[in-house]
Amino acid sequence: MIFDMHVHTTFSDGLFTPKQIIDIAFNKGINGIAITDHDTILGIKQSIEYSKNFKDFFVIPGIEFGCIHEDEEVHILGYFIDYESPNIINATQKLKEERIRRGIKMVDRINSIGMKLTLEDVKSFSKRDHFGRPHVARALIKRGYVNDIKEAFDKFLNRGKPGYVEKRTFSLVETIKLIHRANGITILAHPGILKNKNIINHCIEKGIDGLELINPKHTKEDVKFLLVIGKKNNLILTGGSDFHGQKISGEYLLGKYYIRIDDIPVMKGRI
Repeated sequence: MIFDMHVHTTFSDGLFTPKQIIDIAFNKGINGIAITDHDTILGIKQSIEYSKNFKDFFVIPGIEFGCIHEDEEVHILGYFIDYESPNIINATQKLKEERIRRGIKMVDRINSIGMKLTLEDVKSFSKRDHFGRPHVARALIKRGYVNDIKEAFDKFLNRGKPGYVEKRTFSLVETIKLIHRANGITILAHPGILKNKNIINHCIEKGIDGLELINPKHTKEDVKFLLVIGKKNNLILTGGSDFHGQKISGEYLLGKYYIRIDDIPVMKGRI
């Protein structure tokens, strides 16, 4: 059973609705996906209900939390979470309010350096009041200030750039505990791109359940390095496309990066 364990929808910064995502995944012949929108669980129920229209296709309820640790952005994936847990609902509501505050500040900072960007420009790319840097980046592209999302981040939206605003997040420990309290499995997302690899050991010490091994951002060297750490610490090893909707070389990444869930008994059992 092949699963893409890292997928985003329009409920965060993806370009496709849950229904469109599932249609693409099913037509690619994979058996399931994990919906892992940033800091929100609002797309999960719709995804699960729609997936029932397809034989032997499954949706894993998930989430991707962003944290700041030692001045670096670290993402934690939560799988098989109880998305109706009051703790998860309250936490994601707080993060939604923070994202809106941050989005407004980013627009103000960009305007302060002589550019013209409105909140409405950003909202046109955010269908559900979920503001994130990708939405600001797409608005900058539409205005003609940059050519693509990478350029927007490199020039304006990465840490240290003029449009960047630090976000308030839960700590790594708080995030791991929050997911565990919601009966979820915690996975360190794309650890290969971390500048400070000591963060991996810190997460292991704090009780993380596994690492995302397979990811488009990982090199072969990253995979070998993480495989050694994973096996040494008896961690769950997962993988996914981190799909947001764009085509790479004319092809959707959804379903191209995956795991065989039969190889992960703790997850296969939950299916």
